Amino acid sequence: MKRNKISVIGAGNVGSAVAFHLMISKIASDIVLYDIDNKKALGEALDIYQGTSLLAPVNVYAGTLEDTKNSDIVVITAGANQKVGETRLDLVNKNIQIYQTLIKDIVKYNPNAILLVVSNPVDILTYITYKISGFPKSRVIGSGTVLDTSRFKAALARRFNLDSRNIHGYVIGEHGDSEIAVFSNLHIGGITIDEFLKLKHIEDINFKEDIASEIKNAAYEIISRKGYTNYAVAVAVTKICTAILRDERSIMTVSSFLDGQYGVSDVYLSTPTIVGREGILEILELTLSHQEQMRFRKSADVIKNIIKESNL
Repeated sequence: MKRNKISVIGAGNVGSAVAFHLMISKIASDIVLYDIDNKKALGEALDIYQGTSLLAPVNVYAGTLEDTKNSDIVVITAGANQKVGETRLDLVNKNIQIYQTLIKDIVKYNPNAILLVVSNPVDILTYITYKISGFPKSRVIGSGTVLDTSRFKAALARRFNLDSRNIHGYVIGEHGDSEIAVFSNLHIGGITIDEFLKLKHIEDINFKEDIASEIKNAAYEIISRKGYTNYAVAVAVTKICTAILRDERSIMTVSSFLDGQYGVSDVYLSTPTIVGREGILEILELTLSHQEQMRFRKSADVIKNIIKESNL
């Protein structure tokens, strides 16, 4: 029986939460936690491992980059943390320097792995990982707006007192300030959002703008209170890893390399994407409203300009 191996690069708030949730999900036989601060990685790995006897057999341990060898998935959470008042894009130059060395070492030991980038700004760092690694675009994925899409559904579910699993919609574009909540394709129980608002006698005066603002600012809201986000993103990362290892062919808004979709090329952005054992299997292109289309292209321009101006 094949053992599934996932390595998590970075044992900080996000990396340790990811490793913990992967352990709970029971999808991997081996989980390796690496951090430049080996003492921290050892502590986190030991803490997680001691709960395994209550769930299912899984080998959780801290190691060197060489110990990540032959991983099925390498989850990259390493990088500078987002500080209060700092946007995701402010992090780019700090993290580019880290990635230029890190990715080469990861590829050395994991030439056949799928690389899943989580560090922010995720779309830019996924693009950089793709360029440095030399991997096919199908095997370099960003966590993208999977979390933002979850926040979108959760916000609507709370407003309407519904099960969020019955809300079907997406946040696309950048995982950041230029993201787009796609109301034109939003359905609740098979009913369009506009029909649902009429059914509930809710006037659409600033409703959509308020929801979009809530999900866009969700991370800033949390960071202002606890200094970082980690739990929900760990769930999102585990969902992506599960889709890969179980070859689920799930549709998720991961950050994918676009090659003409929405009139955009040579950039990583999020759009509904079929994900399976080989990574990105197919990118789906939504029919957007004119305004959403323009905003998506603007989101692409934001990312491209940052890459152009960064210290690559």
